[in-house]
Order: sequence, then C-alpha cells, then structure tokens
Amino acid sequence: MTEKNTETQAGLDLEQQAQDQELEQGQVIVTWFQHIQQVLKDQYEDYEVDGQIGNNPTYGPMFAFTLKKDEKTCSCGFFLNEIMRNFQNNPNAGIWLSSFFVDLLRSPDSHPLPDPPQSEDDAKALLDKHIVPYCANMVREEFPDQKIYVDLELHEEHGPVLEAGFVVVEEGNNTCAMPLQYLMTLYLLNRDPAEPLIQAMYRLYEENGLGSNGTNENNENN
Repeated sequence: MTEKNTETQAGLDLEQQAQDQELEQGQVIVTWFQHIQQVLKDQYEDYEVDGQIGNNPTYGPMFAFTLKKDEKTCSCGFFLNEIMRNFQNNPNAGIWLSSFFVDLLRSPDSHPLPDPPQSEDDAKALLDKHIVPYCANMVREEFPDQKIYVDLELHEEHGPVLEAGFVVVEEGNNTCAMPLQYLMTLYLLNRDPAEPLIQAMYRLYEENGLGSNGTNENNENN
C-alpha cells in the first residue's frame, strides 16, 4: 500500500470512528428520552405524554415533554446533562422531574413552550423587560432580611451575565452570576429562570454565615 493510500485509509478509519461515535451518542440520547417519557407516563397516567428532542449549541441535547388532557396542555423542557445527573445520583429523581409540572397543571390555563424571540431586538426586549427584572425581584423576595446587589456584567468567557450578591459581604466569595443566555434558555423551556440564581445565593448565604439580623459573623465581631 502506498503512502497516499495509507493516508486515505487512515482518514476513512477516523471518519468511520466519528460516525460510530455519533451514532452511539444518538442512541444514548434516544434511550434517555424514552426512559424519561415512560417515567412521566407512569406518574401521570391520566395524561397523554408527548415529547421532542432538541439541541442547544451551548448546552447540548435537550428534551421537552407535553402533558395533555382534554383541551389543556402543559410543556416543560430539560437539559440532558441535568436529567442524567439526577437520575444517576438522586434517589428521588422521579419526584424532581414531576415537580416541574405541578404548578403548570394546577393552573386552569394551558402552558405551551414560549415562542422563541425572532430577532436580537426581541431577545433583548425579553431579557430587559421580563427575565432580568423577574430574577432580580425573586431574589430580593427570597432574602427579605438582606440588601441584595443585582446588576448586569460582562464575563470574559460566558458573555453577558446577571450578577447578584449580598451587600453586607464585602470580601471573599460574595457574588454569583448566571449567563443571560442560560436564563433565556430556561425561560424558553417553561422553567423558572430565577431558580438557579436563588440556589446560588443560598450557597453564598450559608458560606458567609448570614443570619436573619442581616449581618455576617465578621461584622458581628467588629
């Protein structure tokens, strides 16, 4: 075999390996999708459960499921990586999954997935007028005993982020930030975009020993 033929064969072998790997990954995605759909069918026996698979260029494969009964529909989406993490590590993963549908089903209205913005202006308006103010308000409501700092910042790696922190904490790990793209994606999945920010704030709350009196341990000792 000539050198040229050897290089050609090597290239074909690599291409075949890539195709095999892609096929294997696709099968894993479909298997997880079918598993989660069956979990929802078992938990909501009175509902028709439909689903679809999508892919986000930043956050990877995503699933969206719709529960339908009579004329009412409720949809919610998930990242594959969070589903795998929960179902592999969380003994109550089924409860975690179904919890996202509870409030949607309690409402008398249908809750389809929101329509994605059709332009950069639409996306900016959605962030500026709804998502960012909503997240800021929810964080402040969650910690009424604290002064909360919330602002938009530009992260070198993640781009525009929503940053929040406790004003009383002046040193160390005192802020958390969520990419606006991530918050937008959660909103489009019918998820609460404020939830991950609130969870991150609770971690800061605990790490800095904040109490109901609005001070941290360092300030109490001064």
